[in-house]
Amino acid sequence: MGSNSTIPAAPIMPPNSIPTNLANMAGKVGRYRWAICAMLFVATTINYMDRQVLGILAPILQAKLGWNDIEYGYIVTAFVAAYAFGVLIFGAIIDRIGTRLGYAISMGIWSLAAMGHALAHTPFGFGVARASLGIGEAGNFPSAIKTVAEWFPRRERALATGIFNSGSNIGAIIAPLCVPFIAIHYGWRLAFILTGMCGLPWIIIWLATYRKPRQHPHISKAELKYIESDAPEHQAKIPWVSLFKYRQTWAFILAKGMTDPIWWFFLYWLPKFLYTKHGLSLGQLGLPLVVIYAFSDCGSIFGGWLSSHFIKIGWSVNRSRKTAMLIFASTVTPIVFASVVSSLWGAVAIIAVACASHQAWSANMFTTGSDMFPRRAVASIVGMGTCVGGIFGMFIATFTGFILQATHSYFSIFVFVGCIYLFALLVLSVLAPKLEPAGIDLPSADSRVDYSPLD
Repeated sequence: MGSNSTIPAAPIMPPNSIPTNLANMAGKVGRYRWAICAMLFVATTINYMDRQVLGILAPILQAKLGWNDIEYGYIVTAFVAAYAFGVLIFGAIIDRIGTRLGYAISMGIWSLAAMGHALAHTPFGFGVARASLGIGEAGNFPSAIKTVAEWFPRRERALATGIFNSGSNIGAIIAPLCVPFIAIHYGWRLAFILTGMCGLPWIIIWLATYRKPRQHPHISKAELKYIESDAPEHQAKIPWVSLFKYRQTWAFILAKGMTDPIWWFFLYWLPKFLYTKHGLSLGQLGLPLVVIYAFSDCGSIFGGWLSSHFIKIGWSVNRSRKTAMLIFASTVTPIVFASVVSSLWGAVAIIAVACASHQAWSANMFTTGSDMFPRRAVASIVGMGTCVGGIFGMFIATFTGFILQATHSYFSIFVFVGCIYLFALLVLSVLAPKLEPAGIDLPSADSRVDYSPLD
């Protein structure tokens, strides 16, 4: 089929409404949008596989190269700091140049940086490699969330987000299955090189196949109509700085910023926790980590499905998202006992539930950005939230290193992890009590109380 540029636009409808005549046609209009979602899933899998390699190899690298926990904390901080800076920049860039080119640039940078770890010899060298990786990987989620906003109606975005976000867990599963084997038999440097090379074929396929829905040759008219079934949006550029005046911006960036660092903690410190607390060797780390991240994968998909299910049965977007987020914030809390459980598999079970809950929370947290902002601002908003998460994560990574070096105990860290999600949900609810869209595209944003900016 040729260009769809002559297809008429969808009729105007109120924000957050679900058109009744399209409510049950999702399975009849075509499913090409899910092929796009599969591409996002693969990219996110590669992203987290590359990110996870250092955490898995940390115990042997510390032994071989003589790092202590503080130095390792600094190396982690280098990644998080660069990620925080990079995601802010990439969010604005992707909103300007689009996801097709922006995503490819991001993947190219992080693939080269992942392979570049093989050249490092000192903590400073690893810090430079991690910073380069952080800058490149920063483009993944702004690109993916914006792509979901372009290809999915609001009622399906949480599920689509949950599916592609589950790639973070698949990547975290693949890495402990492959990396220890490669490192033990062929050396740790080759582990970085081989995993880093995985992104290069994806870039070629992405550039060759990705287009926006209206320009894509393989999408049907019916599917395009379904994708565009939400209220049409203005196309004028949104000044980046102007987003800060809306309550919804602060609600998203603070709630996301407080919880993002927890996943980085899981990625970088769990292998060390299992190594130091339960005495696992590099070859023994694989199975517990696979169990943890397999649970996380299920949590990501279930979290997106749950709030989408609530919407389908007639709940409001606000009630659906926040009910799901409250459930998952609550199921993180048992992690406070993880460091005092003597059984390896008891600790693994507690951590697995917490990781699954984080990913379920994250699927809904991401989706609130596209709930409250028009498509052309989504990448910028996600970039802001992830940047704040990076800033918080810098302090948490460094602080974790100092705590472990001084106390050799994870207890206080797990207590913090168990409480932060409920606090983040409180902040989100105070600043965005109805998850109403920001008044960016309204004729008079200050004429309606629910959409009024902070000033």
